[in-house]
Amino acid sequence: MLKIEIDDGSGFCFGVTTAIKKAEEELAKGSKLYCLGDIVHNGMECERLKQMGLVTINHDELAKLHDAKVLLRAHGEPPATYELAKNNNIEIIDATCPVVLQLQRRILKQYETCPDAQIVIFGKPGHAEVLGLVGQTKGSAIVIAHFEDVMSLDFSRDIYLYSQTTKSLDEFHRIIDYIQSHISPSATFKSFDTICRQVANRMPNVSCFAAKHNLVLFVCGHKSSNGRVLFDECRRVNPNSRLIEGPDEIDKSWLEGVETVGICGATSTPKWLMEQCRDRIMQTSVKKE
Repeated sequence: MLKIEIDDGSGFCFGVTTAIKKAEEELAKGSKLYCLGDIVHNGMECERLKQMGLVTINHDELAKLHDAKVLLRAHGEPPATYELAKNNNIEIIDATCPVVLQLQRRILKQYETCPDAQIVIFGKPGHAEVLGLVGQTKGSAIVIAHFEDVMSLDFSRDIYLYSQTTKSLDEFHRIIDYIQSHISPSATFKSFDTICRQVANRMPNVSCFAAKHNLVLFVCGHKSSNGRVLFDECRRVNPNSRLIEGPDEIDKSWLEGVETVGICGATSTPKWLMEQCRDRIMQTSVKKE
């Protein structure tokens, strides 16, 4: 008989859970609520909240909005967004993750203390969290997406290195090692490990989980930065790992000769979605019998 296990360690992180709870509470009051950007990088969860009345807008639409209520998601926003909201009489429901908020404050303090230094952020260019971090430096921070990008830095100048909260801890340490071995003796280099441990700790956990099963279904939205990192780890440990957004993408041929299926996901993956995937597999296996 086919065995299916949902990973207990997968699902929403604290920041995402809080943001969704705040949205649900505001919508329950019956008031109009806008969200700046997708509240979570998962299309099906966004659709669920849309059905409840949440209206997702972009920054251009925010600029035209007045006298409204807007939720800021867990990723955080740059100072310019708060200034715009103030000018347009927009009430902010701030759901910025506490870990991200602390990081923003640290970068802002560093920028105000050493405005001429290279403030470097290891992160995904254009990612919502990264835009919020760069905004603390009035756009002057340098974003490096991969280890190879570190070679473009000026090692004769001071470097203060931070990381997007959901990046790979191993790659971050590689970047630190490279800078330490190339920085000029006359320059200052300091690194700050700002990777969220709730995310980083999922790497070894998901690795063990993937190794236990014949087939692994990793459920997450294609926009999820954290999801891509975790899925790559699943696939490294278990080549028979599939990335899916939901139950409709499950191919019954994947179940041929499989005795155990593991279902896991990103910090942006709702538990109910993983449960739907489990139910779809159960229905498929019953039909086969």
